[in-house]
Amino acid sequence: MALASTALGWYVAGRVLRPLARMTATVRHITADRLDRRLSATGPDDELKELADTFDALLDRLESAFTAQRAFVANASHELRTPLTLQRAMAEVALADPDAGAAALRTVVERLLAAGKHQERLIEALLTLARSRQGPERRRPLDLAEITRQALDGPGGTADPRPDAEAEPRATDPDPRVEAALRDAGHGPRVEAGLGDAGHGPRVEADLRAAPAAGDRALVERLVANLLGNAARHNVPGGWIRVTTGVEAGRAVLRVSNSGPVIPPDRVDTLLQPFQRLETGRRAMGDGLGLGLSIVAAIAEAHHGTLHLSALPDGGLEVTVTLPR
Repeated sequence: MALASTALGWYVAGRVLRPLARMTATVRHITADRLDRRLSATGPDDELKELADTFDALLDRLESAFTAQRAFVANASHELRTPLTLQRAMAEVALADPDAGAAALRTVVERLLAAGKHQERLIEALLTLARSRQGPERRRPLDLAEITRQALDGPGGTADPRPDAEAEPRATDPDPRVEAALRDAGHGPRVEAGLGDAGHGPRVEADLRAAPAAGDRALVERLVANLLGNAARHNVPGGWIRVTTGVEAGRAVLRVSNSGPVIPPDRVDTLLQPFQRLETGRRAMGDGLGLGLSIVAAIAEAHHGTLHLSALPDGGLEVTVTLPR
C-alpha cells in the first residue's frame, strides 16, 4: 500500500512539475539577443498558465523596449559620427592646401564651429531625453499658462520656442522667438504675434487660461518650448500657430496646433519616435535633430500625463498635453 501511494505521488508530482521543467528549459534559452522566445503555455487556465502568460507579456514589453533602444542607439551613433566625419574632412582639406588664404581658413573654421554646435545640441538633447524618462525628482506646483506665456514672450521668458534639439539659426535666418506683448482680449490672457523679427514667420494666437499642475518646472518648460519650436519649424509661409491652456476633466491642458504640410494618418504616431521626421531620410527636416516630440512624450509620461497627436485635415498638427494637478 505504501509503495503504491509513493508511486502514485511520484506520478502526480511528475505531471504537475513537467510544465515547470519545460518553462525552465525555455527561459534558459532567452537572452538579450533572443527575446523572441515565448513560453506559450497550453492546457487548463490554472496558476501555471497564468504565470506563463504574465511572463510572456513581460517578454513582449522587454522585446519592444530592447528593439527601440537598439534603433535609438544606432541612429544616435550615426548622427554623432556624421558631423565628426565632416569636421575631419574639412580640416584635412584645409591643411592639404598650402596656398589657402585667411578667408578660406576662416570659412573652414566657421563650418567646423557650426558642426561642433550641432553635436553639442544633439548631446544636450539626448541627455534631456534620458533625464525626462527618469522622471521628476520633486513635484512642485506650477501653471502651464504662466510657463507658456513666458515662452511666448521671447527673450524675457524662460524658454526659446525652439527645442534644444533644433538647429542654431544661420545669419540669414529670422529670430524664431515670438515678439509678443500680452494683451487682454476679454477672454483670458491672449497673445497675437508674429514668430520672428518684424512679424516674420507664423502668426501666433494664444488663449492662456490658468492651468495649475504639479511637476518639475524645468522639464515642463522644456516640454512647452519643444512644442512651440516644433510648431514653428514645421510650418508653411504665412502660416499660423494657436496655443491654448486651461483645465479639462480636472487636469491641466496645453494644446498647440499649427498649419503645415499634410501628414498621412499612419505617420502621426511615428513622429514620437527619436530621429523621426515627416519627410523621408534622417536629414529631411532641415537641420533639426528629430528629438523634439520624443522629449515631449518622455516628459509627459514621466509626469503621469497624456500626449495626443492629431493630423489636421488641411495640413499641420494638433498636439494636446494633459498633466495631473
